[in-house]
Amino acid sequence: MRDMKIKEFYLEAFPTDELGIELNENATFAGLLNELIVDRDVYKYIGVGDSIIRERLFEKLAEELGTSYDYVYNLWLSENPLRKEIHKNVEFNLN
Repeated sequence: MRDMKIKEFYLEAFPTDELGIELNENATFAGLLNELIVDRDVYKYIGVGDSIIRERLFEKLAEELGTSYDYVYNLWLSENPLRKEIHKNVEFNLN
C-alpha cells in the first residue's frame, strides 16, 4: 500500500468518473492515512472536494488496512487531538 497512488487506483476502478483526472498525482493511500492521523484537510490532500470520491477512497483505504470503512470514517470525524490513541491497538500493514 505504501506506494499505491490514489489517482492510479481511482482511474482504474472508476474510469467514467471525470473528476478522477483532477486527483493529486502524488497522493498515496499511506499519505491519506497520515492526513487522517494528523488531522489535515483530506480534500486538499487528494485534490478534489467531492464526497463520493472521498468515500470510495476511504473504502479502499479500509480494505488495504484490513479494517472497516467505519473505522476510517470515524478517524476522519474524530476531533481528538491525540489521534494516535484512537488506533494505537490496531495493527496496520503498510508494506
